[in-house]
Amino acid sequence: MVLDLNDYVASYDDFPKKGVTFRDISPLMEDGKAYKQATDEIVAYAKSKDVDLVVGPEARGFIVGCPVAYELGIGFAPARKEGKLPGETVKASYGLEYGESSLYLHADAVKPGQKVLITDDLLATGGTIEATIRLVEDLGGIVVGTAFIVELADLHGRDKIKDYDILSLMKY
Repeated sequence: MVLDLNDYVASYDDFPKKGVTFRDISPLMEDGKAYKQATDEIVAYAKSKDVDLVVGPEARGFIVGCPVAYELGIGFAPARKEGKLPGETVKASYGLEYGESSLYLHADAVKPGQKVLITDDLLATGGTIEATIRLVEDLGGIVVGTAFIVELADLHGRDKIKDYDILSLMKY
């Protein structure tokens, strides 16, 4: 039986601030069948792209990407915030509503020519994913797709990554 994954997304009005509707995938992750279905849909997409490696930004990109990598029998590389990765790293900065942030990837995480799928729970403004794409490409990887459980279409994140293939399981 195919589940309607929209039934597993909670909406909270005026969170984290007035006028914002927060889409929470916690109920989806808490339900084994819904989480499996979402993961299986992303796995099928990754198989169609012949992916060699999954990369996900901290922290929910891990929750989405790790089970996909596990199911495919391939590796997962975490894109982390500053100070979280030891050793040599590469850095990509991106804009936030008030300021800037950065993501880091181990310098040897992606091999030149590897086909990479980037995963995250949510595509919102696209800044985090755009930075993650830069990290992968700076190391010589080829981003063959991006996959999200939820896309917030009104925030136009798709525009920042329009040159890449995008899978969104749900759009709001």
